[in-house]
Amino acid sequence: MKILFLSLIFFQAGLMSQQNDFVPGWAKKAVWYQIFPERFRNGDTSNDPKVENIRGSYPHDAESPWQIHPWGSDWYQLQPYEKLNEKNIWFNIQRRRYGGDLQGILDKLPYLKELGITALYLNPVFEAPSHHKYDGATYHHVDPNFGPDPVGDRKLIENEDWNDPKTWVWTKADLLMLKLIQEVHKNGMKIIFDGVFNHMGINSLAFRDVVKNQKNSKYADWFKILSWDDPEAGTKFSYSGWWGVKELPELNQDENGITSSPKSYIFNITRRWMDPDGDGNPADGIDGWRLDVAFCVKHQFWKEWRVHVKSINPEAYLTAEVIDTIPEVQPYLTGDEFDAVMNYNFAFTSAEFFIQKKNKLTASQFDKTLKELRSAFPECVSYVQQNLFGSHDANRIGSHIVNADLGSYRNWGEYFGLSKGENKNYNPRKPNEEEYAIQKLFAVFQMTYVGAPMLYYGDEAGMWGANDPDCRKPMVWDDITYDDERFMHDQTLRSPDKVTVNKDLLEHYKKLIAIRNAHPELQTGLIETLLTDDEQDVYGFRRILDNNVTDVYLNNSNKPAVLNLKGKNKDLLSGQIFTGEITLHPKQGVILKKLFAP
Repeated sequence: MKILFLSLIFFQAGLMSQQNDFVPGWAKKAVWYQIFPERFRNGDTSNDPKVENIRGSYPHDAESPWQIHPWGSDWYQLQPYEKLNEKNIWFNIQRRRYGGDLQGILDKLPYLKELGITALYLNPVFEAPSHHKYDGATYHHVDPNFGPDPVGDRKLIENEDWNDPKTWVWTKADLLMLKLIQEVHKNGMKIIFDGVFNHMGINSLAFRDVVKNQKNSKYADWFKILSWDDPEAGTKFSYSGWWGVKELPELNQDENGITSSPKSYIFNITRRWMDPDGDGNPADGIDGWRLDVAFCVKHQFWKEWRVHVKSINPEAYLTAEVIDTIPEVQPYLTGDEFDAVMNYNFAFTSAEFFIQKKNKLTASQFDKTLKELRSAFPECVSYVQQNLFGSHDANRIGSHIVNADLGSYRNWGEYFGLSKGENKNYNPRKPNEEEYAIQKLFAVFQMTYVGAPMLYYGDEAGMWGANDPDCRKPMVWDDITYDDERFMHDQTLRSPDKVTVNKDLLEHYKKLIAIRNAHPELQTGLIETLLTDDEQDVYGFRRILDNNVTDVYLNNSNKPAVLNLKGKNKDLLSGQIFTGEITLHPKQGVILKKLFAP
């Protein structure tokens, strides 16, 4: 009777929430997978970058000996070619290229399908000299080294006019991207690109033209120019780089955001990738965007850009990088800018409950904080928030657990530095079984809680690593042999760690994702707190959609916990059937379906 009563209440609440539902429906059911293209899979060695392709990227050394870095090498070990420049590991890591490309992603779509992934987020794919590609040389061409003909592609684009999309060609890398989009869709998945609209790179045609022609450049109004070369006035050319980084010249803004010329370019490339053949049918284009450093662009630009995006594809998904407190995030999520954000507040809260030992949240505090986070935004937003833990800008979850009390994840600025491998107090070792058990428990929560879970490539395989750049190691694959990790960043030795796919963890993620995909209440159902047992450190909640009900209990302690439940319950994870009393092992989660008598 209680379930029937709750169903009626939730149904009425659902009708009310639909009136303010401005997010794409598919995004509520998504299981996201973030791919860092250069480090995911080298599917075509013929397109591997050459040393000239890294010119324009930090640390600006295209003269020292260089080669494609061995995929399976020890991450911190300086290779023979690197030792010749007599620089340290941090200098050399930035020069490394491993050859990841679009063919590699295409080749591994079956892996992602088997894992249960339904949506891909690709870090920047546009032409750029860096490994991360946030220093875009263009936004209308995929990096030629991600495609089959880098030399031919670069020749093909020489005569384009950036201000005239009619002159833009489709390179072989672009066409391979269109094939990837098509194959992603054939596999029942969605795909979004990283939009980096706050800045470009010093290799961009527009910026190079400004440097060359100064005030006379047709792109003179594109960037935040602080002063021009002017011998009479005694000034030298100077410009604003994102957070002072000169490799990332910022696009010009006024009170309404990005100014008209670069804005027009951004609007044009948006249409190009969302409706490639220009026939008004967006089925052959990407399904949305993730917006880099969105907080660095004024709100009015995003409002106008959202209208443009939704006019191309009303079901497009827009998610933003806004790492801040709830009051700072709220203005972006009222329905006229983004549908969601990368939900770092979810990650912060999860770290405080599952991982931190000092200043740890109790079960009741955890529940209270989660409720505050859900209630801060329109209900539809909570269902499409990208519920992540790690990313390309954070240490991996396994390493976070190893370094549990290094600092507060919520204190983003400070923790960003503390969690880097260069911190002498940071432990770079592989997680042990007990630490992986914590990751597995978090995964149970992530895959059953409200919002769209997002994996950072390789987390499901047990990868570990400190913050940028160590969180960007090459993906671990079964068909590649990896050297043991035994080098520290200062080239001293430590106890070796085997680098292999953690098959137990991988199967755990597969099972969890399959459970989420098979039970609609875990995707779009409402949530009700069932238990906050601070003494036993157990948290329980219910997901309900119509007559579909699933209960989740998490034993977050290092001791067994005893629960007294009514009736028969089947754990979808283990297949075990419980009658009445349940004993949860330390760090065990259960996903229960009630078994009713016939």
